[in-house]
Amino acid sequence: MLSSELLGFPPDARVLILNADDLGMSAAVNAGVIAAVEEGIATSCSLMVPCPGAAEAMRMLHERPHVPFGIHLTLVRDHPHDRWSPVAPSGDVPTLVDADGLLPLYEQVGELLARARIEEVEREFRAQLGVALAAGLRPTHLDFHSIADGGRVDVLDLAVALAAEHGLAVRVWLGPGRRLARAHGRPVVDHPFLDSTRLDPATKGDRYAQLLRALPPGLTEWAVHPAAADAAAEAADPSGWRGRRGDLEFLVSPQARTIVTDEGVMLIGYRPLQDAWRITA
Repeated sequence: MLSSELLGFPPDARVLILNADDLGMSAAVNAGVIAAVEEGIATSCSLMVPCPGAAEAMRMLHERPHVPFGIHLTLVRDHPHDRWSPVAPSGDVPTLVDADGLLPLYEQVGELLARARIEEVEREFRAQLGVALAAGLRPTHLDFHSIADGGRVDVLDLAVALAAEHGLAVRVWLGPGRRLARAHGRPVVDHPFLDSTRLDPATKGDRYAQLLRALPPGLTEWAVHPAAADAAAEAADPSGWRGRRGDLEFLVSPQARTIVTDEGVMLIGYRPLQDAWRITA
């Protein structure tokens, strides 16, 4: 049985989650994510608590209770100019930080996963989730920033346990995790997961249109990364920022909405998955 059927859709339904990752990264990302959800076809988003735009992002979510969001569990930073620290005190999570007390760079993820103690990972994940809960926000799911399914079996197991504790779903997209989730009756993607950062910015709009038209029956998820204009960020990361701008331009375009309508694609956020995961917790 397809995961889309577990959610109540007929077997031939083409169901798509368009989750806008990285809310909280910066003001420009916050603006792009909210525009993609409110003005475009994005259906959900994920909040990065350790980032400098997180406080603004949480204010925006407070003002928009209709916007479903998850916690984008963050153990790495993207670029050397990012000054992201853990939410827990650095001294309480020594295996998760570099010599400066910052989250390590993504390029060091292998070293991080080799040394990270699971009790420290739990401490940091609880701290990130706790910030949102203390602010009165109610997330729908947990997912991971830049580390597929948490990078280790025990990290994914931890996220699943935290989700069960708080009544949330988890984004799971690698084979072993998907098989385990499905064995417990929990809906996860039926098809390969799409990370928009892997698409060529120069042809992204055309590729999105092609993929929408070819969407297979079942549950699919795309992680998109929209952002508004930001001259400083684009200067620091020209290709990456072109990709973010390309995501926003397609998601809010009339073409995107027309294709979804013409193809009969069913757009959903994470709330239906949250309900289903709660039942099986």
